[in-house]
Amino acid sequence: MVQIKRPPASTPASRRLRRIVLLTAVLTLAADVVNLEYSTEGGFGLGVRTFWAMLRAVGFLFLMREIRWGRLTARPFGLILAVTTVFASARLAQPRKDGFLPPWPVLVALAVILVLCTVVVWQLFRSPAIAAHLTRRPSKRPIPPWALTARVAALSYSALLSVPCLVAAGTLWDEPRLPRSTAVPLVISWFVLGIAVAFVASLISFAMMFGHTWARVLLAMISVFVLLVQPVLCWLLLGADGVIRDGVPLVLAALVCLYGLARSGSARPTMAAGASSA
Repeated sequence: MVQIKRPPASTPASRRLRRIVLLTAVLTLAADVVNLEYSTEGGFGLGVRTFWAMLRAVGFLFLMREIRWGRLTARPFGLILAVTTVFASARLAQPRKDGFLPPWPVLVALAVILVLCTVVVWQLFRSPAIAAHLTRRPSKRPIPPWALTARVAALSYSALLSVPCLVAAGTLWDEPRLPRSTAVPLVISWFVLGIAVAFVASLISFAMMFGHTWARVLLAMISVFVLLVQPVLCWLLLGADGVIRDGVPLVLAALVCLYGLARSGSARPTMAAGASSA
């Protein structure tokens, strides 16, 4: 009556990919430490961005688990994680003064992270051996891969909204770009928006995977909304630097979600092969 689920047997390709993912996690932490050593920027904003960048190491460990279990969610999760990791590291490395390029150790660390993230994504999507491993645990209700991609991208909205909101909240104690009478309501609205998007996007994206057209339409509307609102809030409260550091990652996540919705539009979940029919 009690069945213990075990992961499928690992393959040489899956073990190699998991080692690359682990190396990426370790070097991501190392790059953040190197950037802190050379960074001329300080304050609350740097602390929030550094903490968020370091959390990605935990994300890479979760990605290793998904690969170990042969789950197709490893693909969309790995894609979103790799893209946001590169931007998180790049926006930490970007100096606000004393030139446009960071010191060479920071550039080297960023280049290594870029190469490793590219290798991870390439292996997840282009390696036949990894593709065979990720399909060894078929689900009872197969979900189109691009629908999974759209859901994972939508689940990332809340975090990508919350990080710049916290950075903007830190500027309220120093010299906000806008008068505090305007900036405080905007920051509070930004924070409430992040919570609301987290709740609504998780429910709607779950319904979307079951082929409901209304859920796909609503998720597309949410994606367009955050795609437009986030850069505006970043511009108003953080300036052009905030648009690059915090607006672009959410724009990319929203575009990935919209692309996933478009690609999965004609596909519908079907019952697993071998299921009994009435």
